[in-house]
Amino acid sequence: MAAVLIRPNPTKSRLRLFVMQVLMLSLFLTLFARLWYLQVLTGEEYQAKAAEQSVRDVVVQPARGLIVDAQGRSLVANRTSWVVSVDRTVLAKMADDDRETLLRKVAKAVDAPYDDVVARTVLCGTDGAVKGTCWNGSPFQPIPVAQDVPQQVAVKISEQGEDYPGVLAQAESVRAYPSPFGINAAGVLGYLSPITGDELEEAEKSDDTSVNGASVVGRAGLEKTYDQYLRGTPGTTKVGVDSDGHVLGNTGTIAAEPGDTLVTSIDAKVQSLAEKELHEAITTARKTYDPVTHKNYVADSGAVVVMDAKTGNVVAMASQPTYDPGAWVGGISAKQLKKLYSKKAGEPLLSRATQGQFAPGSTWKPLMTVGALNNGYGEDTRLNCSSGLQVGNRWFKNYESASYGSIDFARALQISCDTFFYRVGLGYWNKYGSDASNVKAKDPLVSIAKSFGFGTKTGLDIPGEASGRIADRKWKLEYWNAMKGYYCKIDKRNKTGKRDFLHVFAHEFCVEGNKYRATDSVNYAIGQGDTIVTPIQLARAYAALSNGGTLYAPRIAKAVVSADGKLVKRIAPVVQGHVKSKKSALKYVDEALKGTPKVGTLAWKFVGFPLDKVQVRGKTGSAEVYGKQSTSWVATYTKDYVVVMMVTQAGTGSGTSGPAVRKIWEGLYGIDGEDVRPSRAAVPGTTSPKKLPVFGADGSIMPPARGGRK
Repeated sequence: MAAVLIRPNPTKSRLRLFVMQVLMLSLFLTLFARLWYLQVLTGEEYQAKAAEQSVRDVVVQPARGLIVDAQGRSLVANRTSWVVSVDRTVLAKMADDDRETLLRKVAKAVDAPYDDVVARTVLCGTDGAVKGTCWNGSPFQPIPVAQDVPQQVAVKISEQGEDYPGVLAQAESVRAYPSPFGINAAGVLGYLSPITGDELEEAEKSDDTSVNGASVVGRAGLEKTYDQYLRGTPGTTKVGVDSDGHVLGNTGTIAAEPGDTLVTSIDAKVQSLAEKELHEAITTARKTYDPVTHKNYVADSGAVVVMDAKTGNVVAMASQPTYDPGAWVGGISAKQLKKLYSKKAGEPLLSRATQGQFAPGSTWKPLMTVGALNNGYGEDTRLNCSSGLQVGNRWFKNYESASYGSIDFARALQISCDTFFYRVGLGYWNKYGSDASNVKAKDPLVSIAKSFGFGTKTGLDIPGEASGRIADRKWKLEYWNAMKGYYCKIDKRNKTGKRDFLHVFAHEFCVEGNKYRATDSVNYAIGQGDTIVTPIQLARAYAALSNGGTLYAPRIAKAVVSADGKLVKRIAPVVQGHVKSKKSALKYVDEALKGTPKVGTLAWKFVGFPLDKVQVRGKTGSAEVYGKQSTSWVATYTKDYVVVMMVTQAGTGSGTSGPAVRKIWEGLYGIDGEDVRPSRAAVPGTTSPKKLPVFGADGSIMPPARGGRK
């Protein structure tokens, strides 16, 4: 077969060459345009971004605002703490061995376990994160791994940056507690702890710039309620670093704004005296023999409240057991935290003044008297103060079975006659509520307790307050519905007919625990049974007796003042309502209670006290508690102040709390050399001085400027 020669088409060849040239030109023009865009049009932007990659934003925490007493004495201040932080972005670039070497070097320098330092650099929510230790802030922000580092260590790390790449040391402000006059006041002041991931996420959603991953926030007391004023606003320092993480220097700073100062109604002198006397009362009770149990009193907890009767402001408030608020600074260990919640240690975090709930005992009787005088009884009413009273199948006896014959309300209050008030309670039950299943039956004694604010929170401006309980017909029915399954099961399992307290109670409760019996009514009238109150509630009620019936929401804060002394917010007294009573009834009780320290149950503890000059009104109480020793109560007031003290498992009111309460009154009015009289003149919010004081860094009042008030 002959071969055929095919000649190339010159036209087609030229066409292909042209197409290739066009394609090459297009690619060149595209590349040129892209380079021009990057280098000319947006060059400055990319240069800035490149420079930004070598800059780290270090958050500067603000100095938290001070908390001061009514005289400007610092209750909570700040001190300097050196903090060592590690940059995670630098760690991520390191080889594993180099990273471990660096962190071991840091751990040795700050005297901390290596594992702890590593755990602090792990982001929360990632593998290996340890709850409570991991970092919940921004991964691009240096992470604090050690606080309260000695200054020489911090300086060493800063000066030897080449040995500590990505490691920063800076001074921060942390809480300090000056304790003027040795006060504790932990239950009032509260404490701080690190912000949680959820809280930080919520803050970011609401564009709240006052917190960050390294922030601490208020968790209790005034620190929590007024956190928004105290926390301040963080600043930022831009730190230049090279590719290896070595610090090159600062490139700019946005200063942090310090928090505001919180001015309180607490008087440190009175607070100190109250704490001292509460401690003394508990200590003395523990050395005192209890004739009922034949052993010393346990006296396992207590509380004291000193309140301004005209405004509801708290002048002093203390609780035992308590804790050191400084324990939270820099973080608290799991062991320490467990102890604070421990029942064996007395649950120190539980403020007995605001969260403890106790039967009020005979301190309830003045309120019951007000109710009676508004509902059928008169000032001339006389009832038998017999040694006992039969109610149903139970014999209710008077204290120590004493008998005083026919007496009036005033004398019944002064000697604290139980059977007198049994008869009052029984009288109302017979008149209005003999149908034990009638939940809506009228009860003037329950109504007056509610009018005095019991059964609800007082509105105190620190969180966690308990509401107490009025054990009326409605509550009893609700409790029965909630617990009948439990007690009926115990009763059903009692096949052998056991007659111990638990099984007898379980049977009675199962059968008729929903019914409000006459025995419930007489118990209620003397502050026994299931009614419980907090010391702050009782103090607020006695303030109403003092001021003619006005119920104030107790307040500890009086004003918020900026760091330069300008008024941010004045916190005025808050009137919640008025006791629904005739003025004559309140006045009668007020006059009657003057006799308690003169000729009544407090008289033996107020011998020699100038009652003609300082007219203290008072009522004692000894509340019985099943399976425990009695709770000691003393509630007293003048036209200026209220002083209430309570000690659990400590016997009688006058015997245990009486001497301590007297000492507090002596201090308040400068009697017998003990002078802690609060001076209202220097308190912001009063008539003098007209200009609010300027507080120094340590919380003290700064001297006036030249030409100012002297």
